[in-house]
Amino acid sequence: MRPLIEFCASNIGHGTEPLKRKLELNPEYDVIEYGCLNNCGQCYLQPFAMLDGEIIEAETPEELEAAIEAAIKEQEAWDNLEID
Repeated sequence: MRPLIEFCASNIGHGTEPLKRKLELNPEYDVIEYGCLNNCGQCYLQPFAMLDGEIIEAETPEELEAAIEAAIKEQEAWDNLEID
């Protein structure tokens, strides 16, 4: 199953738009932007996205990208353990 990465349009002020566009180019990810993800307090404070329903947050868009990639790798590792 491909990771689902969700972005909030209201969070663009934190610089998440270029990251969203970059991740959309990866055919292994499903990337969706919503007008609101109902995490207004989170959205106001810092860059964030949701990965398969879980909030991923960071201080900068660059750190958010690294956190998303790390979470995807961790998720894949767990998936591989369950298969073995």
